[in-house]
Amino acid sequence: MGDTAETGIEAARRVFDRFDLNGDGLITAAEFHQVMSELGDHHITAGLAQTLIDQHDGNGDGLLSFEEFRLARQKAVTMA
Repeated sequence: MGDTAETGIEAARRVFDRFDLNGDGLITAAEFHQVMSELGDHHITAGLAQTLIDQHDGNGDGLLSFEEFRLARQKAVTMA
């Protein structure tokens, strides 16, 4: 079971790093919006990107840390 959990954390880190364009350890709404656009999802507006981040932003700074991202991803996988 430890291997699976580690693999999940590593996978989350890879995805997080893809969105963290400037490498500062945080995902901004602008970064989220840009990556989603690059991936072909043009339904994610800048405002919607901020709303999605705000829904998972545990400390209220308007950004997603890796831990906040990992928890949101874990919830999404559990609900699927």
